[in-house]
Amino acid sequence: MDVLGVLNLGDIAQTFSKMGMFPVFDLAYYIVSILYLKYEPGSVDVARRSPVASWICAMLYCFGSYILADVFLGSCPVDYFQYNSHVLLATAIWYLIFFCPLNLFYKCVAFMPVKLVLVALKEVVRTRKIAAGVHHAHHAYHNGWIIMVIVGYVKGSGVALMSNFEQLLRGVWRPETNEILNMSFPTKASLYGAILFTLQEAHLLPVSKSLLICVFTLFMATSKVILTARHSHGSPFVLVESWVCHVLFGSPLGGGEEEHHGSPVPGPVAPMSPLKTKEDLGEGTRKRKSKKAE
Repeated sequence: MDVLGVLNLGDIAQTFSKMGMFPVFDLAYYIVSILYLKYEPGSVDVARRSPVASWICAMLYCFGSYILADVFLGSCPVDYFQYNSHVLLATAIWYLIFFCPLNLFYKCVAFMPVKLVLVALKEVVRTRKIAAGVHHAHHAYHNGWIIMVIVGYVKGSGVALMSNFEQLLRGVWRPETNEILNMSFPTKASLYGAILFTLQEAHLLPVSKSLLICVFTLFMATSKVILTARHSHGSPFVLVESWVCHVLFGSPLGGGEEEHHGSPVPGPVAPMSPLKTKEDLGEGTRKRKSKKAE
């Protein structure tokens, strides 16, 4: 009983929910975000040819969710760039990842144990952004539940939703990577998280916000670390989604990773699967380059 009294979950959750994100958690968020930018095919060449275009892409990776949320709420899209410390920190990370001599910084942060820690820290920021987006929309539109979900959703996955626009800045057009059509796990989780935080904000979910932040952060960090360590791009929701879509919309059962790695279907050669995400394509490119270097 004494141990349970000391480990008061409510107090722990309250302390965790009020923990500041800058600089440690934001630093991890910027590192992982720009690391995924470097995984994009051709991004290194763009950085050499046009550093300005590469820098703008990096800023979209870091601040795209704020830009998109401000657009939805009718605010100035560049409002977040008034925070000089965040912009300078993200700029420094961009320079080190792309232009550090001997690629030392990139090799350090891409080292799997380090990367797993950074990925976990990034999910802390994602959850906090979802909660903040829902709270902000709640103040602007007190009964606008759909708006609250949308703003929380784009706050958690804004950079993915802007991926096609970001690709155009690098001279690439791949509409098959549209995140709305082929949602990755973080994008789906951001949507589900926005729904949960909206229900909590509307007092329809009988839990405190601090506890919800703590539990959802734990789920996101654990899931993303496991998926990253396994080099998997599946989703923990796939079985539930498959059955729900089958019952409600008549979709065929299945849809997991096995469906995309099984025997090929007879017929014309299909284009590259749109379910491959930035991380998927980037990891393959990075491994091929490392093999050539060896």
